[in-house]
Formats: sequence, C-alpha cells, structure tokens
Amino acid sequence: MNLRDIKKDIEYVMGAFIEDCYVFTVINPDASDEKLGVLYEEAVDLYNNLMDKVNAKEIEGSKKAYFNNLRKEILEKTDDLYQKLSDIVKETVQ
Repeated sequence: MNLRDIKKDIEYVMGAFIEDCYVFTVINPDASDEKLGVLYEEAVDLYNNLMDKVNAKEIEGSKKAYFNNLRKEILEKTDDLYQKLSDIVKETVQ
C-alpha cells in the first residue's frame, strides 16, 4: 500500500460515481436536475476532502492505520452517495 495507490483509488471510485450519475441523467432526462446537482457537489466535496486527507503532512499515530481508515472512509462515504443516487432513481422511475 502506498500513497499513489490510495490516490488512484479515490480517483477511480469518485470517477465511477460521477460517471454513474451522468449515465442516469442521460437515460432519464426527467430526473431532478436540482437533486443531481446537489449530489454532484457532494461528490466533488468528498473528493476534495479525501485528497486533503491523503496529502496531510502531519499524521497522528501509525501511517498504516491512518491510511487503512482512509480507505474505509472512501468506501463508506461513496456508499452513502450511491444510496442517495438510488433514492433519486427510485423517485424518478415511479
């Protein structure tokens, strides 16, 4: 595990989420632009927050534990975003 791999993970996971949002928008033009816009903003804020944490100079405790927790955070917070996207999909399809 190295810093470059964690940065690539963040890029991949967040890029995949934004791509999924875009595909949904293209397939469902009736989807709420306002709700999707808020979701895009949350995704960008999460990306910036995670990159700030990766690039932090001072880390308390073990670096290995810090980065393992960061990887968990990436997955948990992205899962929350996907849940919000799922709710928007359900609203649109009904």
